[in-house]
Amino acid sequence: MQFNFATLQNIANFAKKRCSMSKYLDPRYDLTFKAVFEHPDLIISFLNALLPFKNGEVITEVEYLPVELTNESPFKKFSIVDVRCKDQNGRQFLVEMQMYWTDEFRQRVLFNASKAYVKQADKKSDYKSLKPVYSLNIVNDRGFDGEEYFHQFQLAEKGNPDRIIEGIELVFVELKKFKPQTLAEHTMKRLWLRFLTEINEKTQEVPQELLDSPEICKAMSIVERGAYSDAQLEAYEKYWDTVSAEITLINGHYRKGLREGEEIGLQEGLKKGKAEGLKEGEEIGIKKEKLDNARKMKECGVDINIISSVTGLSKEEIEKL
Repeated sequence: MQFNFATLQNIANFAKKRCSMSKYLDPRYDLTFKAVFEHPDLIISFLNALLPFKNGEVITEVEYLPVELTNESPFKKFSIVDVRCKDQNGRQFLVEMQMYWTDEFRQRVLFNASKAYVKQADKKSDYKSLKPVYSLNIVNDRGFDGEEYFHQFQLAEKGNPDRIIEGIELVFVELKKFKPQTLAEHTMKRLWLRFLTEINEKTQEVPQELLDSPEICKAMSIVERGAYSDAQLEAYEKYWDTVSAEITLINGHYRKGLREGEEIGLQEGLKKGKAEGLKEGEEIGIKKEKLDNARKMKECGVDINIISSVTGLSKEEIEKL
């Protein structure tokens, strides 16, 4: 699909118009997600519902810890942590809402969880004093094969998964695969995931099951449009504009890259082999698409920093266009 800046602007304007008529904001946005879970009772409920604790391991109180600043791009964050806290036993919890699955996302999750675990130690510390770190990652996308939406990772012995080295636990929840009817056995888990998947600018009536839960009802009041300033609403609209732009570019790059990759690959395949040629051609096609998109955005007066964030090109490459 050919990138069209005017078309994208029309999509953005429609989203803004729709947002201006809505009662609720989408809880998956950074600002609203953090606003909901800066309340101790809500983050406690969320973590107890989503994390696979054993009996007696539930969280009863939390202390919030500072988090690092993030990039303006919803896909390319410097830090993947939206909420960071520890409980009454010293266990740390890193919570992230990720809009789009990327190849490096799993590695960044592991890196941040490992960093949080290592930072507990100092020269005088006993390794036995290190507390577990749980990384809970809510992804508004599909990332793993299969239709299972909940994924739990621990360090286990190969061939003997019951033998575990405790310390770091990673949990991924793929919202695109979640279906409420498959989770009748765990009410709060289902309610929180319904809140994240069903509440947005289109919501006119909130399902009674959500309103009957004190925690979800409180979360609903936090994402009401009237609770935010004009500046916050403008940032909210800009965020979804950026999401739309980046998804459009990613899809366009993929499709055009495949087409050009096939053409170039068929030619180069005679010399280098079909597999190697297809791969090289796809990379060339994606690069060319990025440059074309950057050139058009530059001609439309888009700031070079935004162009760099959206396309992934360096400022030097963009300045040469």
